[in-house]
Amino acid sequence: MERLQKIMAARGVASRRACEKLIADGRVCVNGRGASLGDSADPARDRILLDGRPLPEQDAPVTLMLYKPRGYVTTLHDELGRKTAAQLVDCGCRVYPVGRLDCASEGLLLFTNDGALADRLMHPRGCIEKTYEVTVSGADARTAALLERPIVLDGRTINPPTVRLLRQSERKTTYEITISEGRNRQIRRMCEEAGVRVLRLCRVREGNLTLGDLGVGKWRYLTAEELTELKKEAELR
Repeated sequence: MERLQKIMAARGVASRRACEKLIADGRVCVNGRGASLGDSADPARDRILLDGRPLPEQDAPVTLMLYKPRGYVTTLHDELGRKTAAQLVDCGCRVYPVGRLDCASEGLLLFTNDGALADRLMHPRGCIEKTYEVTVSGADARTAALLERPIVLDGRTINPPTVRLLRQSERKTTYEITISEGRNRQIRRMCEEAGVRVLRLCRVREGNLTLGDLGVGKWRYLTAEELTELKKEAELR
C-alpha cells in the first residue's frame, strides 16, 4: 500500500504536492469511492481514477532541461492562450516543469515525470542553489550590498544571497545572483527592494546543472552523471 499522491506522482500526473490538491479537490476515486488526503492504495490491485479516467501507465523516469525563452509561461496549459514552455518539449512522454520562471524571465528550466525528485527540488526550504544573470537599470555603488540583504519575503527572512558584479555601463548593470530558495519571484522582488528595475533575468545554473551552450528554446536530457549528482544535492535517496 502506498499513499495516493505518491502513486499519482510516480505515474507522471503531477508533483506530489499538486497531486495532494487534486485529491483534496475531490477529483480522485479509488474503487468507485471518493478519495481523501491520507488515503493509501495498492496500484497493482486498486482502480484509481482521476476525473473519471484511469491513471497513465507508469513511464520510465525522464528528466531534462530546457532553455526557456522570454514570453513563455511555465504551465502545461494557459487559460489566456499564451505560449507555454511545455510546448517546446517533445520527448515522447508527459513531463512537468520543476518550479517556475515567470513569463518575462528566461533560462534553465527542468522538466521531469519523477514526482519525488520534483517535490524535493521545489521544497521551499530546499538548498539547491540557483544562479541568475540579472541586468538592471538604476544601479549605483550601493546596489550590490542592498541585493545581498536578508530581507523578509512572504513573512520569512530569506537566506542571504550572493551577488557579484559582472558588467557595468552608463545605462545598465549586470549582476550574478545566487540564491538557495524558491520564493515566488524572489529575484525580482529583491531588485524592487533594492530600488532597481530588471531589464533581463536569466537563470544560468541550478545545482550542478548549467545552461552551457544550449540554445534558446532548445532542450536536452540530463546525463546519468548529472542526474545522479542532482539527486545527491537534493538529498534524494
